[in-house]
Amino acid sequence: MAAFAEPHFSAWTQTVVNNVTVVDKVPAEMLHMVDAHWYQFPPMNPLWHSILGFAIFILGVISIIGNGCVIYIFTNTKALRTPSNLLVVNLAFSDFLMMFTMAPPMVINCWHETWVFGPFACELYAMFGSLFGCASIWTMTMIAFDRYNVIVKGLSGKPMTNNGALLRILAIWAFALLWTLAPLFGWNRYVPEGNMTACGTDYLSQDFTSRSYILIYSGFVYYLPLFSIIYSYIYIIQAVSAHEKNMREQAKKMNVASLRSQEAQNTSTEMKLAKVALVTISLWFMAWTPYLVINYTGIFKAAPISPLATIWGSLFAKANAVYNPIVYGISHPKYRAALYQKFPSLSCQDNSDDGQSVASATTGVSEEKSAA
Repeated sequence: MAAFAEPHFSAWTQTVVNNVTVVDKVPAEMLHMVDAHWYQFPPMNPLWHSILGFAIFILGVISIIGNGCVIYIFTNTKALRTPSNLLVVNLAFSDFLMMFTMAPPMVINCWHETWVFGPFACELYAMFGSLFGCASIWTMTMIAFDRYNVIVKGLSGKPMTNNGALLRILAIWAFALLWTLAPLFGWNRYVPEGNMTACGTDYLSQDFTSRSYILIYSGFVYYLPLFSIIYSYIYIIQAVSAHEKNMREQAKKMNVASLRSQEAQNTSTEMKLAKVALVTISLWFMAWTPYLVINYTGIFKAAPISPLATIWGSLFAKANAVYNPIVYGISHPKYRAALYQKFPSLSCQDNSDDGQSVASATTGVSEEKSAA
């Protein structure tokens, strides 16, 4: 947490004596939303605004194109239209909306070096960020549960149906909307962040209402999904390891080098897909952990938070929307084949398929087990 403290804090406060602060450019109608904490800091170096605006622009373009391709290909390729893949499409849809609604305003604000769209747009911006982030992590949690159902339970598990997937997606969005509407009705609030070019939850107010929201929200949208995913993947790895051990022992008894049946090949493919899902989820937590640390630093007063520190929270959180399409493109042959066929200029390989039965970018269910 100390990493988010400004190392030359005392020198900055000397500058503020001359009545030059980071809040100076904030429009008058926004001042009631700005916490007194930020008045002790001088304006950020314009170079930081330029760097942030450029980075968000690049991330926005990559995310919109990448997730747009994922949505288009998964919904228009027959081999990829499975119940489990509805979760993949929902994840890409959430990531797409995050950058589509958040990147353009932030680039414009970085150009002006402050928030220029007024109080209501600030609240809406912060709500969208929270909404799409919550929907993203719980979609990934459902993906992990689906992997658990297929790999650990095997034939005894109930395959996901289209209605089941749609019901899960509806529950995800309802759950996310419930949490992200709460600050608009008085449980915490949405305010400008220290860099004054983005908005988020109020993590500086010390009243019970503000602090309780952040603590409970982080429990349901960070820790609960994290522990659920860890639980799922522990059992997934144990199940596949046990299966592989049995296969090796059986091969030794039969005095053959390998006993790689079609079922074993399917299990191997599913394990590869599970690893892809784990990488995707790990990247999500890497993206949102800095923002969580900033929030906890604020509510517990663990260290002084500078405007510069809030840049990294915003940047890492939005980078989450870029990771998933990259992981799909690198790791999934059927997705790469479809990408090459529909958008050859965006594919980095020739139109080939390595024969793996990959049904989904992160939740592929083998046809044999689904049929069973």
